[in-house]
Amino acid sequence: MSLKLYFLRHGETTSSQTGSYCGRLDIDLTPSGIQMAEDFAKTYQNVPWKAVYSSPLKRAIATARPLCDLLNIPMELRHGLKEIYYGEWEGKTPEEVNQNFHDEYVRWLADPGWNSPSGGEKAIDIARRTSEVLEEIEKTHETGNVLVVSHKATTRIMLCSLLGIDVGRYRDRIAMTVAALSIVEMAENGPLVHVMGDRSHIRTELRQRYGT
Repeated sequence: MSLKLYFLRHGETTSSQTGSYCGRLDIDLTPSGIQMAEDFAKTYQNVPWKAVYSSPLKRAIATARPLCDLLNIPMELRHGLKEIYYGEWEGKTPEEVNQNFHDEYVRWLADPGWNSPSGGEKAIDIARRTSEVLEEIEKTHETGNVLVVSHKATTRIMLCSLLGIDVGRYRDRIAMTVAALSIVEMAENGPLVHVMGDRSHIRTELRQRYGT
């Protein structure tokens, strides 16, 4: 048996409804986001979990909590799993950012790997801090199933790093809507994708809201 990493993006927030850059703003889930977390817990409660790791931001904790409470599993909080820090762009929509930070925004869109939001983080910085968490998980749990609850950009960057995709292309290569689940097995020949961006665990009306 090998180690399987279950990457779960947090449920819906007001920011995911509006499309604004939330980043480190510590907002909670919407009522629908809470339902998404509960749906995940009900669907995956019979998986023999070894551990649950989560970003310490409220929206991630609230997404992991239903499963942890249902199965009495402790939640391991890791700052390395936080969302990208958007700096001066936090709370703003892409349209507002383009208007007020046009040149920096264009550079970031072209290559977020090496260009950061104004005062924020580059993708390579996020890849570095998340790799420390993933290395810890691999050392602690050689086999079994581990849930990793994080955020849109952070999860996509982790997946790119594991799969050998340039982290500067994370916005172009991997879609990751709210409450999406991806499963990667740490197999003998390297990371093996079993599931990417699945939302079948979410009730139909909530999936349809985001076009899936």
